[in-house]
Amino acid sequence: MNSPAFSVVIPVHNEQSVLPQLFVRLYDALDATGKDYEVLFIDDGSADSSVALLRTQYQQRPDVTRVIVLAGNFGQHNAILAGFAHARGAAVITLDADLQNPPEEIPHLLAAMEKGHDYVGTIRISRQDSFFRSASSRVLNRLREKTTNIRMTDQGCMLRAYSRSIVDAVNDCPEVNTFVPALAYLFAQSPTEIEVRHEERAAGTSKYSLYRLIRLNFDLMTGFSIVPLQLYSMLGTLISALSLIFVLYLGVRRLIVGPEAAGVFTLLGIAFFLIGIVLLGVGMLGEYVGRIYAQVLQRPRYRIGAILESSGDRGASRTVAARNEHAA
Repeated sequence: MNSPAFSVVIPVHNEQSVLPQLFVRLYDALDATGKDYEVLFIDDGSADSSVALLRTQYQQRPDVTRVIVLAGNFGQHNAILAGFAHARGAAVITLDADLQNPPEEIPHLLAAMEKGHDYVGTIRISRQDSFFRSASSRVLNRLREKTTNIRMTDQGCMLRAYSRSIVDAVNDCPEVNTFVPALAYLFAQSPTEIEVRHEERAAGTSKYSLYRLIRLNFDLMTGFSIVPLQLYSMLGTLISALSLIFVLYLGVRRLIVGPEAAGVFTLLGIAFFLIGIVLLGVGMLGEYVGRIYAQVLQRPRYRIGAILESSGDRGASRTVAARNEHAA
């Protein structure tokens, strides 16, 4: 099959209310580039009519549209990895379906790629998120910068462009839990960032709860750095040294002053503090052990239920049943 100039990978999960608007704006923006392209919609276990809408859109534009229906809900990043595995373009652009990142910004990413960059990140200007989402995003960005070598000003923006070499490298990685933009950044030789517009969600609600955002950032920190473990080791060493000094102080004080009962509550407070530190460390170790456990199981990151695509250069459309297809 001929390779288009670029592929657009769009994960979809329960987006029936916004897909009609997305189709109109997306294809108008892509047609205006004058380049050969393909659009891959990855349905991530939608429970609404998203799949029916995607099928209708495929039937209208089978020449440039492909639909991959996952056999369950595997998460946004695994859906993107499914798109990477099937994308044929010389460049691959990821885009959320909620229209918060306007598809009209895609030509700007392509222009940056044409300047020789192999990884184009984006920075949302005039963000339309709530104060809590914006503030928490800034805090997590700072935390990630301090604990990893990943340099992304706006890690929450999924509108990004990747060269074919980077996509191939990501496809070769066996991680079960990963943060796609950060993983791709590891292979970039000439990364850059550009500013893009940000809009309010056209319809529907965000699929990222606070818990899922926290889990995603745990994946980011534990999957790309051991700095948290090193910091905890240094903290443990410091606390051990301070505890030894305190014990020596209490021993000398007992010899000089004699038995005392007044300091019992102070000792209890110190004990509870140290117990909290230990529990924090156990939780941190659990995050790393959990990643190892998930990796050792070698379960597939996703399973494909069906693929809608054109049968090659003849232009005849077909539905490819792929109930047993999966990615490790």
